[in-house]
Amino acid sequence: MGSGIDLVKKLREKTNAGYADCQSALKESGGDMEKAVEILRKKGISVALKKGTRAAKEGIVGSYIHMGGKIGVLVEVNCETDFVAKNDDFKNFVKEIAMQIAATNPQYIKKEDVPSEVVEKERKILKEGITGKPKEVIDKIVDGKLNKFYEEFCLLEQPTIRDQNLKVKDSLTNTILKIGENIVIRRFTRFKVGEEA
Repeated sequence: MGSGIDLVKKLREKTNAGYADCQSALKESGGDMEKAVEILRKKGISVALKKGTRAAKEGIVGSYIHMGGKIGVLVEVNCETDFVAKNDDFKNFVKEIAMQIAATNPQYIKKEDVPSEVVEKERKILKEGITGKPKEVIDKIVDGKLNKFYEEFCLLEQPTIRDQNLKVKDSLTNTILKIGENIVIRRFTRFKVGEEA
């Protein structure tokens, strides 16, 4: 019995999920820790997606100044309640996002924010660089390279500065699950001394 409780405890530490959810996932996976994590992750993503439809009208504007005052970031991150806006986990998430923006200089928050003319121009440039292959193959190569473009220029698609295996959108999902409210990165501005506005 003790080992089962230990497994639940380990799974809770690993995923931040509730006791009953961990117990249920371990039962479903036959005690396999990795499968249990995957079960909780799938369940968590669907929960986070449901929360993503709820209005987020509270929040804070976070800031970060880097490199001796040479780079500064302001970012607005919204949540559902004023209570969560004062929560340390939420504040830490906002600070991490501000630091991410300072370090990586994204141009957009998500893929959908990239204007279609920018995507088409990028697609055209990428196609011109590939010759001697069938159209379907060229399209697949271009799609792959476009994903790299999104990773560079869209905040949510970027690997986090703390963990290159975790994207910002995954960090956002994890924070939604931990806090239990919808969270939206609304807008940001990045300033660099001497840079054109």
